[in-house]
Amino acid sequence: MQDHSLLQSVLVFLVAVVIAVPLARRLKLGSVLGYLAAGVVIGPYGLKWVHNPEAISGVSELGVALLLFVIGLELSPQRLWVMRRAVFGAGAAQVASCALVIALVAAAGFGLAPVTASVVGLGLAFSSTAFGLQILAERRELQSPHGRLAFAILLFQDLVAIPLIAAIPLLGSHGLGHAAAHPSWLSALRVAGVIALVVIGGRYALRPVFRAVARTQLIEVSTATALLVVIGVAWLMQLAGISMALGTFLAGVLLADSEYRHELETNIAPFEGLLLGLFFITVGMGVNLALLAQHPWIVVGLVALLLACKAPLLWSVGRLAPRMTGIDALRLAALLAGGGEFAFVVFKLAAEHDLLSARQHELLVLAITLSMAAVPLLVLAVARIPESGKPVREFDTIDAAAPRVIIAGFGRVGQIVGRLLRARNIPFVALESSVEQVDLSRRFSGTNIYFGDPTRPEMLRAAGAGKAEVFVLATDDPDANVRTARIVRRLFPNLRIIARARNRQHAFRLMDLASDPDDVVRETFYSSLKMARLTLEALGMGSEQARAVVTLFREHDEKLLRYQHLVYDVDVALRQTTREAFAELAALFEADNERAARAALTPDAAPADAKPS
Repeated sequence: MQDHSLLQSVLVFLVAVVIAVPLARRLKLGSVLGYLAAGVVIGPYGLKWVHNPEAISGVSELGVALLLFVIGLELSPQRLWVMRRAVFGAGAAQVASCALVIALVAAAGFGLAPVTASVVGLGLAFSSTAFGLQILAERRELQSPHGRLAFAILLFQDLVAIPLIAAIPLLGSHGLGHAAAHPSWLSALRVAGVIALVVIGGRYALRPVFRAVARTQLIEVSTATALLVVIGVAWLMQLAGISMALGTFLAGVLLADSEYRHELETNIAPFEGLLLGLFFITVGMGVNLALLAQHPWIVVGLVALLLACKAPLLWSVGRLAPRMTGIDALRLAALLAGGGEFAFVVFKLAAEHDLLSARQHELLVLAITLSMAAVPLLVLAVARIPESGKPVREFDTIDAAAPRVIIAGFGRVGQIVGRLLRARNIPFVALESSVEQVDLSRRFSGTNIYFGDPTRPEMLRAAGAGKAEVFVLATDDPDANVRTARIVRRLFPNLRIIARARNRQHAFRLMDLASDPDDVVRETFYSSLKMARLTLEALGMGSEQARAVVTLFREHDEKLLRYQHLVYDVDVALRQTTREAFAELAALFEADNERAARAALTPDAAPADAKPS
């Protein structure tokens, strides 16, 4: 009966995840909120499909341990040193200011004890790393000024979370008066001994173990070893009476510069994602929606107070950072104003060690969840605000002489084309839709780069498309590329289009519009061929033979591309031609190898046997 109950709980968890997480991602709310919503629905305060979330809480906490192990793996000293100013400058300023203000509000406004208020202040100062990075990636803002600063701040928050999680059991024990039974110096000695054991073992024992396991070439043994390290270190930390998260983080840091780092990440990733999702589900099952119904103004007030405390401080930190405008700082504040996943861990530990009451813990979890749900709405609202202090720039007036070439897109591909044309004194005009890229390019590349949208007919006419000979389509957006090519082909049918294609499907769509299929250039094709040639040479193949092999492959693939262009919208035909082409290429290589072997056996007869074809 108990096994049946466990199997039923697992089935409920999987069904909830499969439904809630994709739905949340489709609504652009993030997978974290999807897991939380799934927990709310199936938990004791929802449909009551699962009545005992505490039964799986121990397993789900392994997800946090695995997350911190992966964070440690990514935290090499070299990376920290490169980002030291942003991480330890802006990151420290954000955590310190937000924690201080929230702690003072908690102590003065809600009468919390100093230790509890400090824990609440630090916990609420955290933002969601998974949530923030996911939003930045979806909006393609990871490399923007506020995206880079947000990443640095989140990295510092991850660093601060480790000692805080480790310190909560000690703070709780001290508050309960356990120090008399277990002297503080003895507890400190035990903690230091276990940490030293983890550090020394990670430095001198783990690498030989992984080296021996790697020789077996068995994936399941490598995966088991990685899990053994994480769970073993977590168990040691629990024996010492401190958070297992600290130990797994240290183990990850010690292996950050190891040659086995990427293999470890690959082996751990599936378990980390699944168990971390399980952790968020258990948090969601603890969200007491009855509190929202009973005390709506208190809950909404707590969420508003949290956002009101963090957003101005985040904006101030952003304004102090170099190269950050007012709107960039506002975007940073909207992205990080909500709570984070580490706050769930911190407050769960605090409740277990009597630093928070059950009702306080429920209110904080509910407030954090609602604040995280508010973040996408804040980000969308800020995105609609025009930049103040920097008016929206109108398209540039083009006053250049009639060019022979027009380049649409002056990024990394367009710049190389432009440099070569300039070196040959061939006049051209470049159109770029990014103001920052235009300003940067003009500093280094002259004044024939203009801010404009190449899909606008009036911009094309102003650039001289009616008199130009070649239109180089170098933008990196496939849809915009095809749209621009279609407009140019319709308005200027005599203008030759040479287009950059991201992949085969993109190339097929551009070949529909190009005068010559050879005018469509796949952006990574030729560089990949060179890498393949260098790989063959590194494996011992002669330079001429490697060049011949790559040339044969290139000619065959270009022929295949032209043929598949005729049937690319028929999926069955496309798959069939791909299979036939693979067999044909293998036969060509086999015949080439036989010719080379015969030539090697009878080198003197080869010239006499040669006949013109």
